[in-house]
Amino acid sequence: MSWNPDHYHLYTDHRLRPALDLLSQINLVAPSVIYDLGCGTGNVTALLSRRWGEATVTGIDSSEEMLRKAAQDHPSLEWKLAEISEFAPDSKGNLIFSNAALHWLDGHETLFPALLEQLGAGGVLAVQMPNNFTAPSHQTLYDLAQSDEWVEKLGALIRPAPVHNINWYYDLLSPLVAHLNIWETTYFQVLQGKNAVLEWTRSTALRPFLSALEGDDVSRFEQAYADILMEAYPQREDGSTLYPFSRLFIVAELPGD
Repeated sequence: MSWNPDHYHLYTDHRLRPALDLLSQINLVAPSVIYDLGCGTGNVTALLSRRWGEATVTGIDSSEEMLRKAAQDHPSLEWKLAEISEFAPDSKGNLIFSNAALHWLDGHETLFPALLEQLGAGGVLAVQMPNNFTAPSHQTLYDLAQSDEWVEKLGALIRPAPVHNINWYYDLLSPLVAHLNIWETTYFQVLQGKNAVLEWTRSTALRPFLSALEGDDVSRFEQAYADILMEAYPQREDGSTLYPFSRLFIVAELPGD
């Protein structure tokens, strides 16, 4: 399953805002080692480097396409091709940052404690994850994939919502950290274009389903999904589409020395 950096950046302003909101809640003064997990094209990695200019900042992603773009746009930073699930750096971090990436992984009950173990004393794990899996943009996609016409080809791609509720993360993390800041925000995004929510999901939620199809099936499935989205998210009189999108934030700080 490949990523398209250019398409992902169609809504850069909306995708960047949660990263900035997460960044604003990190109180570290002078971290020396920073990891950006699921860094994509490196725009947020560059912000981390700009804020903490003396730190060694490494962007980590599993997509060669995204990292190629990152290295092209930010050649002075360090990039590494790797899976987040296998993250085991030689040096423990002062900050592990992850914006809109960990929801692609299952098993958060083991993933989050494992990430905390890769931090030094006083280190911070800062995470933002989309939490829109029951919204029409996602639920209608799953329903369509499980319909009689598509279930044989796409049914296996359906997975339980990967992001749990706030109480779940609090109960998991609070015994392991000294301070836990956790919240959820719904952004009412104003998008432009005839079927703006379809364009949004093409670079995220829809990608795995289209990647699993071949030939005419790709356009047929996308058109069926597009028709449903137009009903769920109609254009307003001014041509815009209002797309509510919820995101969950976690800033977990380990005890110091």
